[in-house]
Amino acid sequence: MRRPVVGITLDNVDNAHASGRYEVGTGYADCVAAVGGLPLCLPHDPALARLYLQQVDAVVLTGGVDPDTSEFGVPSHPQARLMDPRRQAFELALLGEAEQTPELPVLGVCLGMQLMVLRAGGTLSQHMPSTHAPEVVARHSRAWHTVGRCVRTEIFPEGNYAVYSNHQQVISDAGQMRVTVRATDDKLIEGVDDPSRPFYVGVQWHPERSADDAFGKGLFRALVDAANSRMNVNV
Repeated sequence: MRRPVVGITLDNVDNAHASGRYEVGTGYADCVAAVGGLPLCLPHDPALARLYLQQVDAVVLTGGVDPDTSEFGVPSHPQARLMDPRRQAFELALLGEAEQTPELPVLGVCLGMQLMVLRAGGTLSQHMPSTHAPEVVARHSRAWHTVGRCVRTEIFPEGNYAVYSNHQQVISDAGQMRVTVRATDDKLIEGVDDPSRPFYVGVQWHPERSADDAFGKGLFRALVDAANSRMNVNV
């Protein structure tokens, strides 16, 4: 059986399309390949979103800086580090096309999770240093901390697990998505999903940098397993 193709979104060098170059952490592709998937990077072109999803068996929306919330009716915070507009348009187009194929497995990481939540009617706390205590900000800024499952789900086991986070925005309301994981120390929302879809999962931490467990590389294994299941159904 062929390996499932997993589309991986890219960032821009200097967070600008004008740089003329893309970049992405190697951990995403390494994890996908290690668990039996075939990683494929997706250049930003909103007009090609549907065609991309016709060629892949799963999608990973990678991390980055901050989404522009003005598109969702909320002014962006003055200290938000806004992502490149073309990248945002592309990833939202991917999510929109994925809604037409709800069986397609989707994993959103950090920024990717935030975009998923915004599309689902959720909201963000856009600048944690303005709204959270310094020790909370420190736990989520290039740091390891612990998270734990807060509702029963097949993906995440019970118990607390160490994860790596780096973000200045955090989910304040998950909208139509279900909260699945919270930080153990400060109860911030760390994981969400759509239980009506086979695999539509967002996490605030970086599983590509975490241990080989259900909260790290194992999350990519669950994504690839979901892609394999979909492929078997379509045979």
